[in-house]
Amino acid sequence: MPASNDPLLVGLDVGTTNIKAVIFDPTGQPVAQASVSTPTYYPQPTWAYYKAEELWRRTIEALRLAVAKVDRPDRIVSMAVASMGEAAVPLDAVGQPTYDIIAWFDQRTQPQVDWLARTIGKDRLFDITGLSLQPIFGLCKLLWFKENQPDAFARTVRWLNVADYIAYRLCGVPATDYSLASRTMALNLRRLEWAADLLQEAGLPAGLFALLCVSGTRLGPVLPEVAAATGLPATAQVASGGHDHVCGALAVGVTEPGALMNSLGTAENLFLPLTHPLTDPEMGRQGYTQGVHVVAGHYYVFGASYTSGACVDWLRQIFGGGDYSALIAAAERVPPGSLGVCFLPHLRLANPPYDDPQGRGAFIGLSTDVKPETLFRAVLEGLACESHYIVQSLLKFLDTPTLNRIHAIGGSTRNQLFMQLKATVFNQPVIVTTMTEATSLGAALLGGLGAGVYADVPTALGQLRRDEVVVEPLADQVSLYETYFRQVYQQLYLTLRPLHHTIYQLQN
Repeated sequence: MPASNDPLLVGLDVGTTNIKAVIFDPTGQPVAQASVSTPTYYPQPTWAYYKAEELWRRTIEALRLAVAKVDRPDRIVSMAVASMGEAAVPLDAVGQPTYDIIAWFDQRTQPQVDWLARTIGKDRLFDITGLSLQPIFGLCKLLWFKENQPDAFARTVRWLNVADYIAYRLCGVPATDYSLASRTMALNLRRLEWAADLLQEAGLPAGLFALLCVSGTRLGPVLPEVAAATGLPATAQVASGGHDHVCGALAVGVTEPGALMNSLGTAENLFLPLTHPLTDPEMGRQGYTQGVHVVAGHYYVFGASYTSGACVDWLRQIFGGGDYSALIAAAERVPPGSLGVCFLPHLRLANPPYDDPQGRGAFIGLSTDVKPETLFRAVLEGLACESHYIVQSLLKFLDTPTLNRIHAIGGSTRNQLFMQLKATVFNQPVIVTTMTEATSLGAALLGGLGAGVYADVPTALGQLRRDEVVVEPLADQVSLYETYFRQVYQQLYLTLRPLHHTIYQLQN
């Protein structure tokens, strides 16, 4: 336990599934935490949204529950917020939401994607923003909002990413850090300023976007009403936070090239630090995206598996829920290769290196011998192969295409079979951070920087005490999975793509 006079740091993680408030000591050890569900609405296929006021109330609830577990809340000196990266709140002149928060994974904006591709061009968008044109980004959502909700859009004066909105409600200061700004498709990645020319071409006012700042910038103390509602001291400082995956990378020290951070949640992120943005347009054509690290002066590139944990949850729901650990144990007894069953984990989008919004998931190789545990193992094998494919294709664009180490964080790391499959498919050890709240820790470190608890990022990382487990590849299975990956898995998408596109056309 921390000494009674040690400062405490709050890290908030407003995620797709849960909103978490975790209170840490300066060495990164959790002192108290609370989690509440993220209420999400699905009004029709491919649509999803959140209500801003509900997210705020749930955040306050999580904070209140966590703070109540601390003996001396007056030791809490700071906080920062991490959140999903492609969802934002439109606000009017008095700070009230003018419309719901379109979820990061919502697909309603495909017409706007098509318009941007025709009018501005995918390569030019990638050159300016570092992003592959996809429906999830803020620019697409803003265009949809303007075209489909013109009255609400006309009243909108500010577009705040979710973490920025929560920070604004905490301290009253509207600002955005570069890591979240770089997920809007409205930031000039090389100049680190809002892309005024691009926004003008798109017919959007640049003034919608908030003041840009470095992650960990002090914004101000919590508002009196926030302190009263949560038990936080009125002196607690709020700092700018960042994109959830990038905050997680900070927490495990993935800040320099050569390291890979594999963040495993509802979606999966495969994150590689950069010293400068990359310019090859083919990288954008394959669906890879770049952005600004929460560490000043650093960048990153990543590929996403959009339905990693979501694939597992989907299958469990089909099975009627049940004991997760028992399902894993049963899947461990299934032979490698899952009796010939293969799974393509494209339940929402095709993942890089294929930029294909019409992609679909699939099981192939089914037989009467297949049991629920066989399907479950096939899903995990498919997810492991998919992440390997994403990274293998991405490394070709890097100046130094080698991996020195792989770090894994997130809720799915608790699945030991999945981690063993990852290490074996990659044929490389995977360093698993046993603390599952790395994203909250990254946010807490940024809050500590803003409050002066740490002089700089190296000092902060040097104070951390991390609990890590190294998962080694299973040597007797490496060759089997190498053959499976090369001869089977890499062919799945290409073989099934024509069928999936035909299905899409028939349904639309």
